[in-house]
Amino acid sequence: MLSLYPPIQPYLTGFLPVSPLHTLYFEECGNPLGKPILFLHGGPGSGLDEKHRQYFDPKAYRIILFDQRGCGKSTPHASIEANTTWDLVADIETLRKYLNVDQWIVFGGSWGSTLALTYAIQHPQSVQALILRGVFLNRPKDLHWFYQYGAHFIFPDAWENYFHFIPEKERQDMLTAYYIRLTSSDPKLRRDAAIAWSAWEGATLKLRFDQETFSSFTLPHHADAIARIECHYFINKSFFPTDNWIVDNIEKIRNIPGMIIHGRYDVICPLNNAWQLHHAWPESKLDIIPDAGHSASEPGIANALIQATNSFR
Repeated sequence: MLSLYPPIQPYLTGFLPVSPLHTLYFEECGNPLGKPILFLHGGPGSGLDEKHRQYFDPKAYRIILFDQRGCGKSTPHASIEANTTWDLVADIETLRKYLNVDQWIVFGGSWGSTLALTYAIQHPQSVQALILRGVFLNRPKDLHWFYQYGAHFIFPDAWENYFHFIPEKERQDMLTAYYIRLTSSDPKLRRDAAIAWSAWEGATLKLRFDQETFSSFTLPHHADAIARIECHYFINKSFFPTDNWIVDNIEKIRNIPGMIIHGRYDVICPLNNAWQLHHAWPESKLDIIPDAGHSASEPGIANALIQATNSFR
């Protein structure tokens, strides 16, 4: 069983303006002359963590990470203005050109897998390979499962606070009800809604409940970005023109090597996401982790991710 590489500090950090409003934080770690690999974090809105640097051999890789619009160290914090999937795709290309990268491997989990696939479909010439974890296809039925009806049967205890935060008369559309509160001018209402939303996600992230992970999701500053940006994207169907846009366009990247890693008991993004993606993209490799949920840090998933990154060295 492989474990994360030792902690590592960036050799380069910076801020890249990508619009009149948004500035992105980015960093580079590992070997400046190594193979470029881009890490795309989840959410949307979760931001970077120092452990995200540790899935890659620092001797082999030029590891590039950035905080997407509105989260982490990027500014303005928790902003949903001029913040869409297509803005993020454009940001990735802007960053690639700024850092003088010809092609890179793109590594993304959860929402990061959505963004990685979307970016590859739009810019296949820039992508050498894809490593995807906890695949999220962002279809209406995927959102309905987690935020409205389905996942609550497995986590009724965690669901209760998320569900009962919304008055009964509004519960038939939880996304809209939360969106109203997460965009409220009342700071207390916005904070409480963000914590309730993020707590639901933090409680369901792993096969076994992890208090440290849960606590990090419910810190007000972090929760504000996760909840506002996620809800903003999801109420807008992540700005995709059709419900099954990724699978419908997968033909454009079938020549790109791809590895898909997914926990058998992933409740946030059920395995069916990865299964259907793999069937549409049979050239990809699907690795189902038998004793894991959604989180990249679960031992079986971490092991598979590191095997995947090692295989492309």
